[in-house]
Amino acid sequence: MWIHILVFFTTFCFMEFMAWFSHKYIMHGFLWSLHADHHKKDHDSWFERNDAFFIFYALVSIGCFLLWKYEILEIGLAIGIGIFAYGLAYFLVHDIFIHQRFKLFRNANSRYAKAVRRAHKMHHKHIGKEHGECFGMLIVPLKYFKN
Repeated sequence: MWIHILVFFTTFCFMEFMAWFSHKYIMHGFLWSLHADHHKKDHDSWFERNDAFFIFYALVSIGCFLLWKYEILEIGLAIGIGIFAYGLAYFLVHDIFIHQRFKLFRNANSRYAKAVRRAHKMHHKHIGKEHGECFGMLIVPLKYFKN
């Protein structure tokens, strides 16, 4: 039981690294064509090509659930739920809180909320794939916690 809880939390934390890594080296790298519309909207759709990354991680999470279900990987459920929980947190923070794709959490003004907004604003300051900064989501550099 404890190992599953530890694996869940470890997976959730590792996903912040994966978000940073895939954002910096994949989304702003060889798959910029899928991520570019997130920086500069070039269509009228509510959906973005960038949403494909969400689908990819959802499939990885589902794969872990299946590995657990078919008794191939005992900790597959804990890993799958950890990936899912991070994806949900990412969706709530990035898509709802920051980009307001749904009009919720508009009045969140804690120091952390302001820091997340500032860091993401600095990331979107650059509309091209080069010269970006702040590629993570939940862990924000201390300089953005200024008042």
